[in-house]
Amino acid sequence: MLTCVAVAGYRSLRDVVVPLHGLDVVTGANGSGKSSLYRALRLLAGCGRGEVIGSLAREGGLQSALWAGPATLGGTRKQGYAAEGTRRKGPISLRLGFASDDFGYLVDLGLPQQSSGADGSSAFLRDPEIKREVVWAGPIMRPNTVLVRRRWSIVETRSVEEAEWDGGWGADEWESDPEPLAGSGGRRDTRRTGWTELSGTLRPWESMLTELADPDRAPELLRVRRMIRGWRFYDGFRADAAAPARQTGVGTRTPVLADDGSDLAAALQTIREDGRSVLDSAIADAFDGAILDVPVVDGRFDVHLHQPGMLRPLSAAELSDGTLRYLCLVAALLTVDPPPLLVLNEPETSLHPDLLPPLARLIRTAAERSQVMVVSHSEALIRELGVTDDVDDEAAQVGLGSPARRVTLAKDIGETFVEGQGLLTTPQWNWGTRR
Repeated sequence: MLTCVAVAGYRSLRDVVVPLHGLDVVTGANGSGKSSLYRALRLLAGCGRGEVIGSLAREGGLQSALWAGPATLGGTRKQGYAAEGTRRKGPISLRLGFASDDFGYLVDLGLPQQSSGADGSSAFLRDPEIKREVVWAGPIMRPNTVLVRRRWSIVETRSVEEAEWDGGWGADEWESDPEPLAGSGGRRDTRRTGWTELSGTLRPWESMLTELADPDRAPELLRVRRMIRGWRFYDGFRADAAAPARQTGVGTRTPVLADDGSDLAAALQTIREDGRSVLDSAIADAFDGAILDVPVVDGRFDVHLHQPGMLRPLSAAELSDGTLRYLCLVAALLTVDPPPLLVLNEPETSLHPDLLPPLARLIRTAAERSQVMVVSHSEALIRELGVTDDVDDEAAQVGLGSPARRVTLAKDIGETFVEGQGLLTTPQWNWGTRR
């Protein structure tokens, strides 16, 4: 389970570390940075799919996505004068990362070289470059927890050599807690760590997660890539007449709903065949005893909803916008293949208030099998999820099935921060440097 997500230099997220607990509801006023956090998470997921460079280019390039304020706002807050630019001390960068109990990962993206072609120019100057990546063990990156590191084109993995210490090596090359060897005159059996090069030719638009995830040479990269690729994001399903979810289509067994809902009927039928009562109960709970049917004609699947008092069912093409979106959320939340992380962006959109209690019940059920983040400004949904602001962080339960926790974002002088977060309550995080 992720324990925190960190973002620096992306839009209003100048440098923020967001704690995660199991079922987290990210809320805040319009413009507080909720959408930026959601997009940053999608960019982070793109590193495991080889999509981060293209995603940033579609946002207008790195220059468009970078934090637009000064490097620090300390003087503005203390003295009250207008924000002013200062001389930049560090490189221009957008940094993304996450930590879990087992592994952590960060990526540092920077501006491309201004001349790369034979004539000294390039048509791809909107493409950012990956300057640095790190995978480490445990929740906090420290020099002795780093497992794999990438600087520019060079990727190295930590290697360990068993040896005896006789005072000839530096202390930083030794693991702690060695036992003296019997009759060795004080020499100790321990390990010296070094670095083995995995690649020296990684190109700036390639992530080490996609290019070097080898089960033999770099199993840590493979595990992190698999975890990231399992994350799922659902953001405002289309409900217009031409929406993919309204169209019939050839269906195959579909354990994971597409992010546009295009395979809705097949996903619902997959859930039904895996556990019919779960799906039927969710539909009846939301629509007053309605019954869902998935007719198949010549291999093409459709969605039919039988509602009490109506002589015929309504097909997907006839359903209201809210009903169609709710069915998409049902398929996403009752998936037969629960993801490690499920992120919903404003799932309450177009839903009648009567649908919020059954939606909250679905979300809590999903949170027993997956880590869930809900981005929302609906106080009604937040209330139905049982979110409380009166939480003792020391005694609070975390993990799958834990109570919903609120993470409130706010903005001060253009910078997003987590409300109530102080020096002692901010999760520990270390970005390191490019050197």
